[in-house]
Amino acid sequence: MKIAVFPGDGIGAEVTREAVQVLEALQLPDLTMTEGDVGGVAYRKHGHPLPEATLDIARASDAILFGAVGDFDCDNLERHLRPEQAILGLRSALGLFANLRPAKMFAGLENLSGLKPEIASQIDLLIVRELNGDVYFGDKGMRTTETGEREGWDMMSYSESEVRRIAHTAFRAARTRNSRLTSVDKANVLETSQLWRDVIIEVSAEYPDVTLDHMYVDNAAMQLVKSPGQFDVVVTGNLFGDILSDQASMCVGSIGLLASASMGERQTDYGTFGLYEPIHGSAPDIAGQGKANPMATILSAAMMLRHSFGMEAEAARIESAVAKALADGIRGGDLGSSDGTAAIGAAVRERL
Repeated sequence: MKIAVFPGDGIGAEVTREAVQVLEALQLPDLTMTEGDVGGVAYRKHGHPLPEATLDIARASDAILFGAVGDFDCDNLERHLRPEQAILGLRSALGLFANLRPAKMFAGLENLSGLKPEIASQIDLLIVRELNGDVYFGDKGMRTTETGEREGWDMMSYSESEVRRIAHTAFRAARTRNSRLTSVDKANVLETSQLWRDVIIEVSAEYPDVTLDHMYVDNAAMQLVKSPGQFDVVVTGNLFGDILSDQASMCVGSIGLLASASMGERQTDYGTFGLYEPIHGSAPDIAGQGKANPMATILSAAMMLRHSFGMEAEAARIESAVAKALADGIRGGDLGSSDGTAAIGAAVRERL
């Protein structure tokens, strides 16, 4: 089993180190991990945030464990050289079009949510976000109007086939949970969203066992804090999914607890190829200080074992160890505690 490990920038190296040690503690047979450079680190070494050597490592692997990219010192670079282009480039080059972001309240942390504890305790949902379309990948630019004003523009678009494939991913995911799917769009304003809704409805005919409903994105944002228990699986586009998944993370209590998987259609000898990463950023303000919470990255490793290697038992062991550590009061600074990165990683390994 070949895992590519791309730590990236900021706290990426610290949190991936703990996740790698958790994987090593499982003593999985025939497991190899190969590290590669991405982001600002890669730009400084190789002149590009996603070097060809890193892409080669990715293509030769069965899954990728990713840290984070982002470096304030690179903010003035041309856009195609900025650290964030590494993750966008990997998604595009490897056909990773479906982002799975689970959000579930851990028992005992309800009081740390921004919501009332009795509302926060309801949270157990999965957001399926399309990754390869929308304004993030559309044409964009700056221009000058006839009156001499600067004007920025971005193209939002989805093709029928792009919507159809993410719809199938979401319906299949709903079947593994409570068979309820909410499609989020802005069809009352955007033609892109109208196509999205039409195709989702068409695909739903193939999944009569899954209950489908639709919600405008502004209402979805409100309902996520008002009544999160109503959601099981949510499917939405790239832009809306980016915002809603981060909102869901703070409803849970911390962005430092949420994992994610980016999946495509490529199959390996073990399962579906995917890239696994915490949803938080590189947090350069605390990089190197041992303050980052590695639990999201450790949980991302658990998702990797489940989805790309079919190792449900091992994935459950990791998730149970994280839950036990949290229940025992092991928490990072993001949860109001002083436990450091290495101490949290050690606590999880002790509870495997």
